[in-house]
Amino acid sequence: MVVTALDPGALVVFAIILVALFLFATEPVPVDITAIGIMVALMVFGPLTGITPEDGISGFASPATVTVLAMFILSYGIQRTGVVQMLGTWVGRYTRESESRQLFATMGIVGPISGFINNTAAVAILLPMVTDLAHKGRTSPSKLLIPLSYASMFGGMLTLIGTSTSILASDLSGRLLGRSFTMFEFTQLGAIVTVVGIIYLLVVGRFLLPERIKPEEDLTEEYQMAEYLTEVVVRKDSPIIGQTVQEALKETDFDVDLIQLIRNDAVFLEPLGPKTIQAGDIFAVRTDRRTLVQLLDAEGLDLLPEVKVTDEELEKMGEGRNLVEMVVAPSSALVGQSLSTANFRQRYDATVLAVRRGGELIRQRMDNSPLRAGDTLLVQATTESINRLSRNRNFIIAQEVERPDYRESKIPIAVGIVVGVVALAALNVVPIVVSALGGAIAMVATGCLRPPEVYEAVQWDVIFLLAGVIPLGIAMERTGAAELLADLIVMSADVLPAIGVLGVFYIGTALLTNIISNNASVVLMIPVAIQAAADIDANAFSFVLAVTFAASTAFMTPVGYQTNLFVYGPGGYKFMDFVKVGTPLQLVFAVVTTVGIYMIWGV
Repeated sequence: MVVTALDPGALVVFAIILVALFLFATEPVPVDITAIGIMVALMVFGPLTGITPEDGISGFASPATVTVLAMFILSYGIQRTGVVQMLGTWVGRYTRESESRQLFATMGIVGPISGFINNTAAVAILLPMVTDLAHKGRTSPSKLLIPLSYASMFGGMLTLIGTSTSILASDLSGRLLGRSFTMFEFTQLGAIVTVVGIIYLLVVGRFLLPERIKPEEDLTEEYQMAEYLTEVVVRKDSPIIGQTVQEALKETDFDVDLIQLIRNDAVFLEPLGPKTIQAGDIFAVRTDRRTLVQLLDAEGLDLLPEVKVTDEELEKMGEGRNLVEMVVAPSSALVGQSLSTANFRQRYDATVLAVRRGGELIRQRMDNSPLRAGDTLLVQATTESINRLSRNRNFIIAQEVERPDYRESKIPIAVGIVVGVVALAALNVVPIVVSALGGAIAMVATGCLRPPEVYEAVQWDVIFLLAGVIPLGIAMERTGAAELLADLIVMSADVLPAIGVLGVFYIGTALLTNIISNNASVVLMIPVAIQAAADIDANAFSFVLAVTFAASTAFMTPVGYQTNLFVYGPGGYKFMDFVKVGTPLQLVFAVVTTVGIYMIWGV
């Protein structure tokens, strides 16, 4: 095999790809910013990369980008009706304390749902239900949350609209091959891998899944807060009498949080800052034992004897849930900020008692530690504040929260709209981008969503990521970079049959996706796969499908797919847990997917 000569344009594209891969893998800046940087770099070096300004911004007008945007709106319309939460609650009644039934129910719900609403949205919606299911059934959340994430991935491959990756791959396939995916193009294979994935997790995976978090009824026990929570009473000679809580905290050098005030049998939570401290006030405080000893003497406080601060004590307001876990979303504006710089307490009227970062628990000196995507915060606040936080896209609430604003009367309408979108696209009445946009408009017109919620519904980081990486695929084609990479990979055809080369593309894409964004992997690998198929006279469409399936199933690392990050903190996982459970599954899928494509589409 003669390798295509490397021209200067391809050299520039490869340099941009290498820098992009490094930035995607290390994330010194969010991946969507990296994607926009790729777009700008390709335009700056336009004479060499072949990317004009019109080409550079073409990703914003791409049918794939617009379709994904519309699908976010459709998914949010379903979410606001509460139908998925109701389904989860109904199923939870029948699982009781059987871990096997809990595991099967978790995967059995999220898999099919992920085929029709965006799979990241499906996990965000179902995460509270699964966490509560684990607590009520006395099962470690660690046993259920990785299966929740994995099942959403292979469930997302049931239809075209299950993942943004499939929609992007369909657009690329249509542009390069003249053949896009139909709505149920790969449903047969998607059903096969879903069944195989469920069987693996029930038979093998469940024994590889760790029990990182012991099943506890109380969140305070789960976070081992016994040594960090206590109650103190303000003495008559205390120097802080007459100060506001905010002034007292500002003046102290101690690592302490005042999280609850009890005064004359009345219980007060955040905002506590404006309240003036009086003699006899009882405060629930978060601090460590050594600091507590110093605090009692310096601030004129007495320790209340025989008091154990539990969930019950912190839920004294009795109006609803006051103690929850919240996951910092991958796209959260708080990533990289600390609780102090984000002004968390004042902004959200909530107190962070502890932070779980994978398997690590942080219960002191949290204020100045930068937050990371996937961090789980143990938060105490009023029910009203928690309801507000549950609607905030910076966080994913990991416990069921009463939401009086669900539009349950709109359930038939919202479900009908999604069915209509799928049917119109499946029957080729209109393209998917048209039916999806029409469905988004219908969600607003019928009252399933209010107009401002349309903008809240969209994960703008994903939209900018798609728009930024699409020009990279164009540059790889125009400069010959894709052809060169294809020639190098096709050298394996001297020792492998076509199905073996297909398997190589699946494994290569899967490895890449576990390190960088799944959408970036598709843009990088599909042009190469199509060129490689042409070089060995194979079915290019089959190669596109192999890349699509591999890019949509990143099991081996917590950073490979957004849903893995969603469950990373609440499950208390370590990085190697994903390697241990996900690597065998990735290998099983490599075989099943490759053979399935060969049997259904041929090579």
